[in-house]
Amino acid sequence: MDRSLGDGGMPLLGQLGVSFERYGDGWAEAAWSPTELACNPFGSVHGGVYGVVHDAAMNFAANSALERGDRVATLDVQYQTRRAPEAGTALAVRGEVVQLTRQVAYLESTISGTDGQVVSRALGTFIVRRKEW
Repeated sequence: MDRSLGDGGMPLLGQLGVSFERYGDGWAEAAWSPTELACNPFGSVHGGVYGVVHDAAMNFAANSALERGDRVATLDVQYQTRRAPEAGTALAVRGEVVQLTRQVAYLESTISGTDGQVVSRALGTFIVRRKEW
């Protein structure tokens, strides 16, 4: 997992301004300063970009809770955006496992401003692929 710090192993995340900094058993945190690439023509973060960031945060969190060699794949991500930050805004991202079963992982992700205000929140469902299968 340590090798996934930074862009999470996905150059797109780095180009969007996301950098994973910490993780533990069932959680992952990133700093996000949206780049111009993450923004729409009006200068605020494009709605679809939140889906990419939430999916990555929840995937990282789920993988941090699994045994070595096990993986997850996204089944469903639902998110709501409450505010529209602009490029360069300092944001915090946290993905967290809510429940982990043998075959399914349920997660949530939150993107917040430095003031603690929620910018976007997501729920996700992931299929668990165990190495012994």
